[in-house]
Amino acid sequence: MNITSFLVYCIIVTFTPGPANIAILFIVHNFGIKKAMEYTYGATIAFGILLVISAILNTALMMIIPKILIVMQIIGSLYMLYLAYQIYKMDVSKSTVKQTTTFMSGFLMQFVNPKIMLFTMTVIPTFIMPYYTETSALAIFVVIIIIIGFLSFITWVLFGTIFKEVLKKYQKFVNVIMALFLVYSAIMVSGVVDLIKR
Repeated sequence: MNITSFLVYCIIVTFTPGPANIAILFIVHNFGIKKAMEYTYGATIAFGILLVISAILNTALMMIIPKILIVMQIIGSLYMLYLAYQIYKMDVSKSTVKQTTTFMSGFLMQFVNPKIMLFTMTVIPTFIMPYYTETSALAIFVVIIIIIGFLSFITWVLFGTIFKEVLKKYQKFVNVIMALFLVYSAIMVSGVVDLIKR
């Protein structure tokens, strides 16, 4: 097993901007570290559950993966567009917006996050199962991947904390930029670009 390739793949996928990372940056900017950490814990636990499901059901999932990917692309894209709209129009003075900063919203976001779904369904069969199939080995690698994912979320929390004052000064501009990132993510995972290229 090429440990370097495995780690590089995990770090690139988890640390690069994605729906959960952008949401964490937004939450720490508008609601602080405590709320961002609450969301992060939910996202991390869901990430772990998805990895465990991938490890346990890998063979069965490979048979039906095209159907799962299409459904997740559609649901994930629509959810990201919804989040983009919420971020764009958000007025942080209203208490109703705090519902998107909860543990449960972080948890549920991972189940409709195509980036994470694709990652969890590919990392284990591609990098681990050709070399290790014992339950104990799979469990160790799942824990390693969860730690990498959690560290990526924490990095985004720290980034948001360090640049909080700059982000506050340009709040509307930042909201628009983050909303556009989510729209871009939604378009890229929806499969629309591939259809246009054909």
